[in-house]
Amino acid sequence: MARQLRIQYSGAYYHVTGRGNERRDIFKDNNDYLMFLEKLSDSLEVYNVSLLGYVCMTNHYHLLVTTPEGNLSSFMRHFNIAYTSSFNRRHNRSGHLYQGRYKAYLVDADTYLKELSRYIHLNPVRTKAHAGMETERRITILKGFSHSSFAGYTNTKKRDAFVHYQTVLDYFGGDTKEGRAAYRQFVYRGLNKVESSPLDIGKGNGIIGSDGFINDIKEKYLTRMDPASGREQPHLKEIRSSYTPGKLIDAFCALTGNDRDEICRRGKNSTERSMLMELLYRFCNIRQPEIGRYLGNIDYSSVSISRKRLRLKMEKDSTLKQRFDLLVDDLSRIKI
Repeated sequence: MARQLRIQYSGAYYHVTGRGNERRDIFKDNNDYLMFLEKLSDSLEVYNVSLLGYVCMTNHYHLLVTTPEGNLSSFMRHFNIAYTSSFNRRHNRSGHLYQGRYKAYLVDADTYLKELSRYIHLNPVRTKAHAGMETERRITILKGFSHSSFAGYTNTKKRDAFVHYQTVLDYFGGDTKEGRAAYRQFVYRGLNKVESSPLDIGKGNGIIGSDGFINDIKEKYLTRMDPASGREQPHLKEIRSSYTPGKLIDAFCALTGNDRDEICRRGKNSTERSMLMELLYRFCNIRQPEIGRYLGNIDYSSVSISRKRLRLKMEKDSTLKQRFDLLVDDLSRIKI
C-alpha cells in the first residue's frame, strides 16, 4: 500500500496519532506518561509547533497540532525518536515502539477543529469497557482522567504550560468562564452521539475537511506529478531553497517599500523587521545568531524575543497575520 501523502505548509492543522507495535502498550506506568509529555513539550519548543490538545491511552496517543513553520514531519520524527529512545532505555528494551509511522490528517480547522478536539478528549470513555455505561458515570471517569488536556480546558488551575487552549475555546466565546463551560457541555453532549469518528472523513486522502477545503488543498499542493509512479506528489510554495539571506532581504524590502540599510540598522525595532527575522529563519535555513548578524549584529536572544512577539501579535491580529501570509505568498512567486 502506498504511503499517505504528507501535505505541509505554514499554519496547517493536523490530527496525529501513533499506536504501539502490535497494539502493545507504549505507557507502562505514570512515569512513562510524564516522560512522554516532557519529550513532547521539548519537541514543540524546538520546532515551534503549537499543541491544541492531546490524550494518552495505554497503547496509543492522539495530538491536535498546528505548524506555523510547515514542519510536521521534522517535528514528529524528533518527538517519536526522543520518546522511543527514552522508553527503551527505561525498560531495558530495543527495537520499534510504534506500529509503523504515525498517521497524520490535515484538518480544515474552521469546520472540524471543534469536533476533533472533542473526539480526542472523549477517547478515555469510548472503549468497549465503557460501552453501555450511564452518561453520568462516564462523565465522572472523564473528569478523573489525568492523561489528557481536557482538564485544562475546563479548569485553568489544571493546565499544561505547553498546550494552547485559546484557539479551540475561541469557537465557544473565548477563554473565559463562560467559554470554558460551553466547551465542557459540548464535550459531554458527545457522549450521547453515535456518529462515526471524524477520522473516517480523512480515509483515503488524509484530509479532514469540506469539499471546498479539499479542492483548495489539491489545487495548491497536489499539482505536481511523479513521473515514476504517475501519482500526485505534495509540494510547497517553497522559497527555502531559492533564496539566500541577501536576496530575501532585497525582495522583502522591494515588497514592503523599506530601505535595506534602514531595516538592517542596529537598534531598529519594528513589526517589519520582526517579519523579516521570521522569514529569514523559516526560509533561508539559517539560525538566530546568523539572522542577528544580517540585521545589525544583534544578539540571538533579541532575535528570539522579536520573533516570539511577532507570533503573539499575529495570534491576536488577523490583519497582521494575513499581511504576513501575503508576504510569504508573494515571495514564493518571485523568480530568482
